[in-house]
Amino acid sequence: MSADRQPRREIYSIAQLNREARTLLEGNFPLIWVEGEISNLARPASGHIYFTLKDEQAQVRCAMFKMRRRLLDFQPDNGSAVLARVRVSLYEARGDYQLIVEHLEEAGDGRLRRQFEQLKQRLAAEGLFDAARKRPLPELPRRIGVITSPSGAAIRDVLSALQRRFPAIPVLIYPVPVQGLDAPPAIVEALRTAARRNECDLLLLTRGGGSLEDLWAFNDEAVARAIADSPIPVVSAVGHEIDISIADFVADMRAATPSAAAELISPDRGEWLDTLRHWRGRLVRAIRTRLAREQRHLHAIGRHLKHPGQRLREQAQRLDELELRLSRALHAQLRTRQARLDTLRARLHGQSPKRQLAALQQRLANDRRRLRAAMPQRLEQERQRLTGLARALDAVSPLATLGRGYAIAQDSGGRVIRKASAVNVGDNVHVRLGEGRLDCRVEGITKD
Repeated sequence: MSADRQPRREIYSIAQLNREARTLLEGNFPLIWVEGEISNLARPASGHIYFTLKDEQAQVRCAMFKMRRRLLDFQPDNGSAVLARVRVSLYEARGDYQLIVEHLEEAGDGRLRRQFEQLKQRLAAEGLFDAARKRPLPELPRRIGVITSPSGAAIRDVLSALQRRFPAIPVLIYPVPVQGLDAPPAIVEALRTAARRNECDLLLLTRGGGSLEDLWAFNDEAVARAIADSPIPVVSAVGHEIDISIADFVADMRAATPSAAAELISPDRGEWLDTLRHWRGRLVRAIRTRLAREQRHLHAIGRHLKHPGQRLREQAQRLDELELRLSRALHAQLRTRQARLDTLRARLHGQSPKRQLAALQQRLANDRRRLRAAMPQRLEQERQRLTGLARALDAVSPLATLGRGYAIAQDSGGRVIRKASAVNVGDNVHVRLGEGRLDCRVEGITKD
């Protein structure tokens, strides 16, 4: 074949090839999202950043220019997992295939942890984590409310621990999803419902373990504020011991696991029974000591009290004594008068004038008559006075009062009944009369 008939070659320059390759790449790939890990990060003075984005099987060069970098809300670094919105391109000067990054954000746990720290700092600054606002838990809850999934392992662990420790405490379950987008509003509503109904005096917010993303519902700001606003003390037990959530910081108490939470909020039945037995023994001993002291006091009072019959006998004896004293006084007065009469007789015999003797005899006769008349009268006066004293003594005698138709009512303990309100219908009452005693039962009460 001659040289004139050879096909004409189209020869590309390197720059032309790279330019058309760039046009081809940029024209066939719209803005796309890619995920990977940053490595070989470079920050030149221009303000642009350059790095390699890689996964387990491949890597690609990336460039993010200064204007886009200023919009970042985090500081990228080697090892950061990121989501990038990119344009596929080619750097013509070197022929390097690369991605132009328009937007960059953290991916996976890195982004969630940054949001966790930001919310934690903000709520801490507002005072939601302060120890002063946390309330003590009731020593013996009247009812425990559990906010969790009704089908999860957490509720089984909680119920098992409560049954073992103190089965008498009732448990009310507020069913909610514990992960996903529906979980935060459901948890908030459950907290508000529990506060509105006021059925429990302690709430347990719990779920089992999982990844940070699985537990993210308990790092929601609305959930945190609902816990802080709850008028009922809240215990948080989210995940395993190493898992920490925003709910743990806001709650009044944090437990490492659901089972540990059940141990924390319930008293130990054995300890309570031991304490009750101890106090029962002390109470029995105190009652016995008080009864013995009251019995001794009752016996002492009984020794000082006198029976009405005894008092009547004492008064009769006193009356006899007064009668004897009166009789002795009258005899003494009679002896005195008789002695005076003897003296006058002696004087009369000594003088012996007939006139004086007749006068004195007449006077003597008059004195004798007056004496004889005065003596019965005086005896009658003293007898009447003695009778009056006896009547007055008899008037104050309880037995005389009973003899006039009155009665003394006593309860079953021997105490005198002074008011109708001191007894109840059906009580036994003992009624003492002037002669004998009646045992009665109260059929009705009239209070006047």
